[in-house]
Formats: sequence, structure tokens, C-alpha cells
Amino acid sequence: MRARTKKLIGTLLLIVWLPIYALLAARVGIGVLPHADTILRFLYYLFAGTLWIVPVGLLLPWMHRE
Repeated sequence: MRARTKKLIGTLLLIVWLPIYALLAARVGIGVLPHADTILRFLYYLFAGTLWIVPVGLLLPWMHRE
């Protein structure tokens, strides 16, 4: 597959993935943790806010590989 095609596919996946992940993480946070302690909510959003990096970290090297 050409590098240009891989970058296009990767970019489209990122554009779709990030909003879906953000909405799902927020929905889980709102649905599961409405009456949770402030520290627990902070830890959830800290974890959920950095977890999106894992798939992106796997996708970016694939996009730039020859």
C-alpha cells in the first residue's frame, strides 16, 4: 500500500475515532459516576483522557511505515 493511501486511511480513522471515543468516555463517566467521590471522578477522567493515546500510538507508526 502506498504511503499516501495509508496516511489518508489513518487520518480518516483518527477523525472518526477521537470524537466517538470522547463521547463514549463522557457517557460512561456521566452514567456510572454521577454520585462518585470527586477523587474517583478525577481518576476516571484522567485515565479515560489518556487512554485514547494507545490506539493512536499504534496507528501512527503504521501510517508512516514504508
